[in-house]
Amino acid sequence: MKSKAVGLLWLSLIIMVEVGFTAKRSMQIDDLLNCHRLAEPQYSPDGQWIAFTVQTIDIEANKGQKTLWRIRPDGQNLQQIPTHSGNSWSPLWSPDSKSLAFLSDSGGQVQVWKLALDNNHVQQITDFYGGVESFCWSHNGQKIAFSAHVYPDLTDYAEMKKRDTARQASPIKARVYEELMFRHWDEWWDYKRSHIFVLDLNNGSLTDVTPGDFDAPPIALGEGYCFSPDDQTIVFNSNHDPVIAISTNNDIWSVSIANPREPRLITTAQEYRDFRGNDYAPRFSPDGKYLSFLSMVRAGFEADKSDAFLYEMATGKFINLTEKNDIRIQAYEWFPDSRGLLLLIEERGRLTLNTLNIKSGQIKTLVKEGYNSAVTLAPNGRSCAFLQSRTTSPDELFVYSFTDNKIRQITDFNSPLRSQIEMNDVEDFEFKSSDGAMVHGFLITPPFFDAGEKYPAVFLVHGGPQSAWEDNWHYRWNPQLWSAQGYVIIMINPRGSIGYGQKFTDAISLDWGGQVFDDLVVGQKYVIDHFKFIDADKLAAAGASYGGYMMNWMEGHMEAFSYPFKTLVNHDGSFNLYAMYLTTEELWFPEWEYGGVFWENRDQYEKFSCDNYIINFKTPMLIIHGEKDYRLDPSQGIMAFTALRRLNIPAKLVLFPDEGHFVLRPQNSRFWHQTIFSWLEKYLR
Repeated sequence: MKSKAVGLLWLSLIIMVEVGFTAKRSMQIDDLLNCHRLAEPQYSPDGQWIAFTVQTIDIEANKGQKTLWRIRPDGQNLQQIPTHSGNSWSPLWSPDSKSLAFLSDSGGQVQVWKLALDNNHVQQITDFYGGVESFCWSHNGQKIAFSAHVYPDLTDYAEMKKRDTARQASPIKARVYEELMFRHWDEWWDYKRSHIFVLDLNNGSLTDVTPGDFDAPPIALGEGYCFSPDDQTIVFNSNHDPVIAISTNNDIWSVSIANPREPRLITTAQEYRDFRGNDYAPRFSPDGKYLSFLSMVRAGFEADKSDAFLYEMATGKFINLTEKNDIRIQAYEWFPDSRGLLLLIEERGRLTLNTLNIKSGQIKTLVKEGYNSAVTLAPNGRSCAFLQSRTTSPDELFVYSFTDNKIRQITDFNSPLRSQIEMNDVEDFEFKSSDGAMVHGFLITPPFFDAGEKYPAVFLVHGGPQSAWEDNWHYRWNPQLWSAQGYVIIMINPRGSIGYGQKFTDAISLDWGGQVFDDLVVGQKYVIDHFKFIDADKLAAAGASYGGYMMNWMEGHMEAFSYPFKTLVNHDGSFNLYAMYLTTEELWFPEWEYGGVFWENRDQYEKFSCDNYIINFKTPMLIIHGEKDYRLDPSQGIMAFTALRRLNIPAKLVLFPDEGHFVLRPQNSRFWHQTIFSWLEKYLR
């Protein structure tokens, strides 16, 4: 009998080999780095092609490579577009579809290039000192507009180069500032401003259409600029408030290309709306009757609801299309017939694809599942292309047909990798929090999951805090990679999360360690009590930015949990809110979240500053911080580490001198993951 069983086993193995069966495996760190990263799909104006960008990572070279591709809308004839050895990205078709313009760093600086599709001839279009950051075509194809950083007091580009050369050669490297916003994200201000330029492709003339000591597009919170239908005007958004560091007042402006010294403010104060919030993403309707844009009503609040607005060109009338809709719009595009908009809306952990009729105001959902982004419409309006990812799949290109309401995947760059990896879909769950509100979350089980076994669990807390865990593929916090270590991954979207109504989002402001913390405490108990395969004695929590703050808050309030965590992982989290306020750059954020400057509202800062609860610390913590993180200064991580070690609590501090708020370099990313997983292994096994 035993001999027969062995024989059958061998026969099964032989059959598997003969039919090409390959046993699946758990995901590894390098699998994440080796994914093809698709971006920026663009329908050609003749509707025959969709161009897009693909980035691949060379781990050993410690860098990525971006290339351009195109494919027919029916999924046929996929081909890489020949450019040159440098990185190429941001493809934009010429209005006649005969050429493709793009950005490239070939030659050292980023410039606009153009590829003639009939003979594959590549031509450099701009040669702007300092490089180009973004660009767009005019409607007639005779001009391009682009943004670049320049010294606002200089108009001679030779003088700009001379000034830069002198600064670089000087033995004095002191930085001198007299105003705020002297650094941003991971860069110190170099005294330059972003300006928009218009290049005439026929005669080579170049015009700075936004001269002055301001940034256009703005430094943060959404940008946008475009040509008017007659190509005589540029519409853009920019913040002209005197102190940018405390203002979210990006406005919509227009300026004549022929007379750029007199820009006109479009978003002027109205009786029902002062337009002191963030206004961004301006676009003209194809028929030229409307200028559309997204607008937040509350000044100083970067996470307010974005309404879709129309500005009627003939009358100057403003129309709020979504005033009565409690939705979170991420992006939009016009339909070619100018009758409606295509909206991307955040909804319960998904980014959905929707239509909005501008006359009736009716919103219809087209694609509800997954994370759908970067939408581009066919010129005939019969289909749209977009990227879709899920927790089990990186972005691929999809096409939705409005004629038969069907969605079809047309690229499969990552199929060879995905076919090797065992992954489980996210499972939605919902629970009632301490105040009776319903809170939503996701759960992912490890590969080769057995419901009869017990598994350690890691609770992830998202940043923002006005953000959300979503059913998407993430290259920094990828739950599939974490679950591949043998853990159940729990991702709760507590108060402050987006996609659950603006009231839910608003609830975290002035209450950073309050109801949101209750949501996590109640959610942890719910999950462990309802999913019996979780080992309640082997739990960890991890988070970045606000999630890192929450790790520090949990450290001082661990007694609130029914099942205490064995360890915590804190990436770039705030620790002392006084110091956080005085070292961050976008001051509008803490002033909104904590109710003003700390010297006028000490009680609020004091209440939720984690250093005030050091006496309660007892849980081992891994602390990671980028030394170029100017959003949350690395001193925040150092403070937490110092407190823990002074109390003789196990802790590890990892500092990345070449990273900011995010760990982006491939080998740093690999080390980041290895360090975290090794730390978790120590406490959860």
